[in-house]
Amino acid sequence: MKATLQVNNRLSVEIDASGQKDLFEELASLQEIFGVTKCGKCGGEDLKFVVRENDGNKFYELHCQKSGCFARLAFGSHKKGDTLFPKRKDSDGQYLPDGGWTRWDKEKGERV
Repeated sequence: MKATLQVNNRLSVEIDASGQKDLFEELASLQEIFGVTKCGKCGGEDLKFVVRENDGNKFYELHCQKSGCFARLAFGSHKKGDTLFPKRKDSDGQYLPDGGWTRWDKEKGERV
């Protein structure tokens, strides 16, 4: 079974699945990651996919390119499988403001 998903106005993905459940899971995963079209801080639509590497660990993020914003949405990696998820909760399981989008706060010395 094949399908093409128009994830956003700049990206479409072709999916090859073994059945309806497999297709549904693929669609859900793709929409969760690539369906993010606006910055949660400023609403900007100029987003950039970024992969950073540090000490052998890879970090997946969306960066807002709007001047003056430069917020980021971090993605985690599932322990099983080769899939990502947006980090929308803090380490205590509480939802983060702005849908998980953060900016560096110089005064606090942390991402807020």
